[in-house]
Amino acid sequence: MSFSVKPTLTGRKTVLRSFTEADADIMREIIADPEVLHFTFDPSTELTLERLRSWYGSRATAPDRLDLAVTDPGTGEVLGEAVLYEYDPATRSCTFRTLIGPRGRGRGVGTEATRLIVGYGFEQLGLRRIQLEVYGDNDRARHVYEKVGFRVEGVRKEAVPRDGDWVDEVLMAVLDREWAALTSTAR
Repeated sequence: MSFSVKPTLTGRKTVLRSFTEADADIMREIIADPEVLHFTFDPSTELTLERLRSWYGSRATAPDRLDLAVTDPGTGEVLGEAVLYEYDPATRSCTFRTLIGPRGRGRGVGTEATRLIVGYGFEQLGLRRIQLEVYGDNDRARHVYEKVGFRVEGVRKEAVPRDGDWVDEVLMAVLDREWAALTSTAR
């Protein structure tokens, strides 16, 4: 199993493709979105344009993870990202994360992007398990993950300080056999 191949995954609502350095400008805008900041990043993290250009410019050759740009199929506009990372060869598992900017929300883009990359992980890479962590108050993301087949495995109660309060981290996962059962009934 290798993340060296960066596929293009095509759906009706989105196309996932390899990142380029040029995507850093729009990703900077997306990352600066208040909702993305609230649910994804520690606001104290300094993400300069130079740092983002270096990061996104290196994604196409990163052998240890799969970072794909979530794009609009009609315009090519970058709407967010979908990522498989922290691969464990002993358990054939990895972690998933995604973020969708404001122009991609409410259109089913996040759901389709999640289905595309999770399907690729199971069907092409031979993963056995894909897991994720999501903040307990991120209802939109939890809904998408559950719709795609992820199930709650546990909760880290009040694990993260945010905005003067404590937020739960919800642990979710989907197994290859669960994915196969879901996709066979969808056909």
